[in-house]
Amino acid sequence: MNFSYDDRGAGGKHLYIIGLAWLILIVIGLACTWFGWFSPAARENRKVTPHYQPNAVLPTSTPSPTAPLATPTPLPTIPPIEEVFGYGIAVHGVVGDADYTMGQVQNLGLGWVKQQVRWGVFESNPNQMDWSGFDWVVEAANKRGIKVMFSVVDAPHWSRTYFDENVEGAPPDDFALLADFMARMVDRYRGRIHAIEVWNEQNLDREWDTAEGINPERYVELLRLSYQAIKSRDPNIIVISGALSPVGATATDPKNPNRIIYMDDFQYFDRMIAAGFLNYCDCVGAHHNGINMPPDVAWDEGYNDPTAHFRGPFDNPDHSWSFKSTLWGYHERIKAAGSDKPLCVTEFGWASAEGFDGYPPGFEFALDNTLEEQAQWDVQAFQLMRQWGFVRLAFLWNLDFAQKDGIGPTDPNAPYSILDFRGVARPAYGAIGAMEKP
Repeated sequence: MNFSYDDRGAGGKHLYIIGLAWLILIVIGLACTWFGWFSPAARENRKVTPHYQPNAVLPTSTPSPTAPLATPTPLPTIPPIEEVFGYGIAVHGVVGDADYTMGQVQNLGLGWVKQQVRWGVFESNPNQMDWSGFDWVVEAANKRGIKVMFSVVDAPHWSRTYFDENVEGAPPDDFALLADFMARMVDRYRGRIHAIEVWNEQNLDREWDTAEGINPERYVELLRLSYQAIKSRDPNIIVISGALSPVGATATDPKNPNRIIYMDDFQYFDRMIAAGFLNYCDCVGAHHNGINMPPDVAWDEGYNDPTAHFRGPFDNPDHSWSFKSTLWGYHERIKAAGSDKPLCVTEFGWASAEGFDGYPPGFEFALDNTLEEQAQWDVQAFQLMRQWGFVRLAFLWNLDFAQKDGIGPTDPNAPYSILDFRGVARPAYGAIGAMEKP
């Protein structure tokens, strides 16, 4: 279509109308700009949350309480879909740059992280929880599509009355306090965390240092209250029962024969079943740090390593030395109870002190495992758990504690790390990254 110059022109009246329209549009644009970009709410949303520095270390004593942060608005992240098998790893996420840590996890091709929440360290006074480090872990994981499992341990001293000469981890006197903490945690991270493990290795007084000693029935009560608190707020969260420590014996306090200080994990497990714990979890927590035996060897198959420094599995055979026997033992007990609850292996892995200038006292088995064996057995264990079909989630212990603990070769966590003291990848890192993850 053609227009003449006269058709495109405008007279004085038309110019007045056009000028008025432009003025109105300019006023509207300025208003939108002010209230959208420069408004107080918008300025607040553009603030960048600082992260821990890469060389930061955990406090050596209980930190000063800080004012609770404002509860973040839950953001849509990963939908609660059913997985056949979840590959995960434990991280020291509250130390260093959480985003960098999650990038390392993403490079491994793993979809889950485990972050321990030491309740007593970060809430030194009632209702004064310092969530900041955990906020950054959740934010960094969510950004990369990685699911988060929190493992809650260690009640604050203000919640406990029993203390002996060797003060260790313990539950609160009033289990309702833990249920309240779980509720607050879920309220803060609803839709952004995906699983919670309720306590850790409660068959040891290192984690259950109470006046009465180890008590499976009391643990089940704590689990029940926590389960109800969590599910009432977010039914999609996977509740995992506290994983037991594989222990092939039961012992009492030398000063009090009625007080059990550690208990055979199968005996403890049987008592938990009798107390009804399978009604209060979606997944049964389990641990096994493979000592110096391959993951596919049962305790009674006659396996022997004549060169081993640590002779326990060979001179005193017991299920507790064997990764395979321990996990199958839990599974068979669950089946015998008429349940199909899966296992969530919240800690597994093989320690190697190769390349270190020492090893943790009592961890002589770390001298028996080469770095290549660590890599081979970590991968094989992942593959076996998926093949067995009764494991839902598995978390390798651990990514980066050697680098971040700052203790050195005597750190009990360091030989399991797949990054060394400088943050350099050990062979297991590359092997897990290359592992097929169907």
